[in-house]
Order: sequence, then C-alpha cells, then structure tokens
Amino acid sequence: MRFDTVIIGGGLTGMLAGITLQKAGQKTAIISTGQNALHFFSGSFESIKEPSQRIVELFAEAGVRLHYSPGVRLLPLGTFKESALALEDVDIFPTPKFARKVLIVNFSGYHDFFTSFLADGLEKQGMTCRLRFLSLPELETLQQSPSEMRSVQIARVMDRVWEKVVQEVRVLLKDEDAVVLPQVFGLQDTSVPGRIRQGIPAHVVFAGTLPPSVPGIRTLILLKQRYQLLGGTYLMGDEVIRAHTHEGVVHSVATRNLDNHYIEAANFILSTGGYFSKGLISNPFQVLEPVFGLDVEYKEDRNQWYNPTFKEDQPYMHFGVKADENLHALKDGKPLENLFVAGSILGGNRPEFGFAAGQCIKTALFAADQILKK
Repeated sequence: MRFDTVIIGGGLTGMLAGITLQKAGQKTAIISTGQNALHFFSGSFESIKEPSQRIVELFAEAGVRLHYSPGVRLLPLGTFKESALALEDVDIFPTPKFARKVLIVNFSGYHDFFTSFLADGLEKQGMTCRLRFLSLPELETLQQSPSEMRSVQIARVMDRVWEKVVQEVRVLLKDEDAVVLPQVFGLQDTSVPGRIRQGIPAHVVFAGTLPPSVPGIRTLILLKQRYQLLGGTYLMGDEVIRAHTHEGVVHSVATRNLDNHYIEAANFILSTGGYFSKGLISNPFQVLEPVFGLDVEYKEDRNQWYNPTFKEDQPYMHFGVKADENLHALKDGKPLENLFVAGSILGGNRPEFGFAAGQCIKTALFAADQILKK
C-alpha cells in the first residue's frame, strides 16, 4: 500500500493533520492503536491564547463547535486553570467566582464525580454550595456493577433521558444561580448539553469527571467521521512495529496487523503521544522513542526525572523527541527529511508551540503545512 502521507497516531494531532492533508488532496492513512489523550481531554485547548479562525473552522467542519473567551475553566477538583479556547459546552469564566450560590448535582452510585472537592473549591472562591444526588431508574442496571457506572456508559443513557434530568434538577433548584452537573452528556447527540442549559433556569456548568472523557470521545468520533468522509484511510487497533529507513529517508513501515505488507509513503508524521500511549518508553537508565529510535531529550541523571513533591511540575513530562526548526525528527543528530514529529511526543522541546492540547493543534497544522509546501 502506498500513500502520500502516513500518520502514526490517531489522537488529536494525527486527526487534525490527516484532515488538513486530505482537504488539500493528499491520500493519507492514520495508524491508531486505539486509546489516546482525547480519552482524558478536559474540553479546553491549553496554551492557545489567541483566536484562530483556521482552527475554529477546522473543528466546525467536523461538527465540533468551539468558543473563544479568555479566562479560567473549572477543574474536576474545584480549582481553576487559565484557558481561552474550549468546546462549546465547556465554560470559561472571567473570574473563578461565577455565581453566588451553586447547586452541585450527581447521580447515585456514580463515584467518578467529586462533588465534595468541587464544593470545597468553589466555597474557597466565595460561593455557597449545596450538594444533591439524583436516583434515576434508567441507571439501576449500571449500578449493579461498579465497572459499568462510568462516564461513557452513563452518557449513553443520558442521551435518552436528559429531559428527566432537567425536570429533576428544576425540582431541586431553590435560590441557586448556578448548577454544576457531571460532564456525561452529549456523547452521541451533541445538542443535549445546550438543551439542558435551555431547560434549567440557572447557569448550567458541566464539570469534568474521571476518565474516560465524554467530550473527548465525542470529539474523537466527530473528527474520525470527518477524516473518513474526506477519503482518509483509518487503520484502527494497529501499531507500527518496524520502519525501513535509508540515508535519512523513511521509505515504509510495517504494522502488527499487516506484518507482511509494508506501507509506503512520501512523508510520515509521528504523533504517538507520550508515555501513556507508548510514544515514549523508559527504563531505569533512559527514555526512548520505540518506533524509529529517534533522539530524545532527557536528563541522564535519573534523580532529575522527577520532583519528590507529587503536586509539583514533574521534569519527565517535559522530555521528548528532538526535532529541527521544521519539525523533522532527529536521529543520531541528523534530520530525517520526510519524517515529522508532532504533538505531545515533543515534550518541552519546542515551547513556541505551547503545551497539552494547544501543542497538539499547532504542531499538527505546522507539520501538515510543511508537507504541503514540498
């Protein structure tokens, strides 16, 4: 099989690069192992500080609506983080105090939504909180098994019974001017969060839960649909196990499922992420990139990999693959002219592209643009 560009990694970075290249007329393939950072997505794109019509339109074409409003967003434990660009149903507030009184509502038996931490955090900002739980018959089957009472399983039910949730919350609501609900709505029907907000006579805030992230999975589904609609080839549940490289050029890769068939391309993008998705791996002595054996920036002294204070910034999270100014991957100090690296696999090596989801977007578009310039 031969393509114009093969993208290794099917997360946010790989999807956006693939969509951009397909729109430009390229024949591309995305090789995805499955789970990626979008399953942990907060709903906002950190480090994007300025509005970008290109980014907003790219997502809108896939049915993912964004809004830009510099301020802070609410985190699952009741703290706040600076943000500016987010999914439509994720609030960005001018200040951490967004209401006088807040009703925090959870579902009986759902333990991945931390109502007490939320209340403590919001009360530190000067808001009065009241906690209540809803018991819905539709969730009783899920409650029989703790493993089933997870965000995605609940979200599948909520797309059908959201109107009942609205009715129950309206009964619970007293004089609160805001209601906080877990982020378990709109997995398949993207209109549900907006309808809930229209039906409740208070400002509705959807707060994050433990993974998997419902807005992240929804975003991944919509981006994948857009990519395939454009004609892209999506190889799900597969991983690259070998690469054929000669004189600074990558010629082909082999995957676990297609071991006997090399996939050839004029260009490759490596967007396999960090440690969670095994884009980077480590042993007691070094940090490695396992597919191509690329150069990785890390501290040789293992004691400098981590900060003993758990809540502090951890140095190992900034380690990443080295790249030149055009994001060509470096191997033995030399660039591979047709292999680009993008996304969190870069770690902190290219601070000009930001970090987290913002880094994924910016490097995806930059790598795609470099390929289209050839």
